[in-house]
Amino acid sequence: MDDIKQLMQHHYIKYASYVILDRAIPHVVDGLKPVHRRILYMLLLMHDGKLHKVANVAGQTMALHPHGDAPITDALVNMANKGYLLDMQGNFGNLMTGDPPAASRYIETRLSPLAKETLFNPDITNYQASYDGRHQEPITLPAKLPIVLMQGADGIAVGMATHIFPHNFVELLEAEIAILEGNPIQILPDFPTGGIMDASQYAKGRGKVKLRAKIDIRDAKTLVIKEICYGTTTESLIRSIDESAKKGKIKIEGIQDYTAENVEIEIKMSRGHYAQDVLDALYAYTECEVTLNSQIVVIKENMPWETDVDEILYYHVEKLKEYLKRELEIEQGRLNEKIFDKSLEQIFIENRLYKHIENVDTYEKIHETIATSLKPFHQQLIRIPTEADREKLLNIPIRRISRFDIEKNQEEIVSYQNELLRIEKELKNIKKVAIRYLQNLLKKYGKNFSRKTEIQAIEQVDMRAMETRQIKVGFDPSTGFLGTKVESKEMIECTNYDKLLIIYKDGTYQVINIPEKQYLHHENNKVVYVGIADKKTVINIAYRNPKTHCAYGKRFVVEKFILEKSYRYFEEGMILDYLSADEESWVELHLIPTPRNKTKTKQSYHLATLLVKGVTAKGVKITPKEVKKIVPLGQKKA
Repeated sequence: MDDIKQLMQHHYIKYASYVILDRAIPHVVDGLKPVHRRILYMLLLMHDGKLHKVANVAGQTMALHPHGDAPITDALVNMANKGYLLDMQGNFGNLMTGDPPAASRYIETRLSPLAKETLFNPDITNYQASYDGRHQEPITLPAKLPIVLMQGADGIAVGMATHIFPHNFVELLEAEIAILEGNPIQILPDFPTGGIMDASQYAKGRGKVKLRAKIDIRDAKTLVIKEICYGTTTESLIRSIDESAKKGKIKIEGIQDYTAENVEIEIKMSRGHYAQDVLDALYAYTECEVTLNSQIVVIKENMPWETDVDEILYYHVEKLKEYLKRELEIEQGRLNEKIFDKSLEQIFIENRLYKHIENVDTYEKIHETIATSLKPFHQQLIRIPTEADREKLLNIPIRRISRFDIEKNQEEIVSYQNELLRIEKELKNIKKVAIRYLQNLLKKYGKNFSRKTEIQAIEQVDMRAMETRQIKVGFDPSTGFLGTKVESKEMIECTNYDKLLIIYKDGTYQVINIPEKQYLHHENNKVVYVGIADKKTVINIAYRNPKTHCAYGKRFVVEKFILEKSYRYFEEGMILDYLSADEESWVELHLIPTPRNKTKTKQSYHLATLLVKGVTAKGVKITPKEVKKIVPLGQKKA
């Protein structure tokens, strides 16, 4: 049994690690999940400037991705709809309406110019074997853009999830420039569906945003929804409006969907209702307003990393500088090799060193002769020539030797040296190079990515206040009925959110919701008080113990309760003589005559002199004498 537990634990950990690292969570370096990275890499290998059938791309990507063509196609369509890395032709579905894409054999795609320019460089890419060992695939692409923030990402792994909002291309690059220049940054999401956003609680990607659909008032009786919230579709929005209308939350006559290239949902108001008055209800009860929570989890150094937007941007700025530096160093090495080759060739031809090998009979001696003849010129070269360098000299055609132009060769060397000086200068100030690179990208592509989501503060819709209405509740003591459909001499004015406090003669009470019509009297136990359970009304009571004839007074407030549950406000077996919610409550105590006192049998008492206590507190003895009954005196001056 223990062996099975250990085996299951081992396999589960492997499975969890696989899902986290290789399926659900994007990598911080290129912002891609493995399936997206494999699609882009395969499109690079296939790239010829022409569009490719998505079905063909999916089939080719299966050589790298071990999960079939369906998830590859879904991932490709999803990435294409985000609008940065892929050009597309055909029906790729509709983010606004939720319509699905056409079959993969009908739609076409290729790498966008932005992706070609910023995602790939074989010279600085690290590769690993594919799942079956037949191919090589990149571990991560050397992305010079924060793709994970540009596109956003969603993923559910084992024990963790990520939900990263998309951000604006221009604003991200401007923020990176600000970081390089040492200036503060603030980055907020930008959703492809547009709408209005309140990002006051975004907290750099660790909080939430509130989104609203953009609604225009066409006329007094017509609303038109022009943009919807991210994560919703026109279909789900219309369904939410219909459901709210059926529940009576909003009053509309009809709704029509005219969405084509742009969203256009027309809402007509019912009689007696106007467009301006319905706006708050649409935001409160439908998908015209949603709240989205952000949680940024990415893979960094083969481990999950919970971070925020600013940290990712700072990380990418460092990666950009690293990539640009490595590219410059590679170019520097190539220029040095070109200068070396040109210089070596010029020395070989200008000094007629090829004449030294005319009478040499073996290949080994030819190499030795050339090596010896080059020794006096080593100081003119960047490095000592190798066997491969000598082999290049031996492969120079006679025609090129005879037509060799020393001046032209020298000019080329000088141009290479000038270029080398420029690169060496840039390597000393890589920050400036990074700023110029980002500015060039903004100039080239920035006009294509304007902000779609409007940023403004959104006031909280008070749903309770919006739904609160004044109602009247009647109580008929003669019949024992209580409710909104009961008529009585004195009606209780309250709101539909209030609760009613019902106090019975036997010393019990309960709190109930407002009924339409409910019978309260039971088993000869009459209701002595009905009022709003506002947790502040002071109840004054006077009651007697029939066995000891002691009289008690009490003042209390009902502050805590469970609906419909019965509670006691004095002990069982007592007789209630007086109850009132008046501030001034006077009672008259009718005393039992004694042999010593036969004439003075009445005594008044002011209940307001008692302290207000909890409903469970015992009453205070209000006279040491025996009491026959207690009657109200109304309001009386002391």
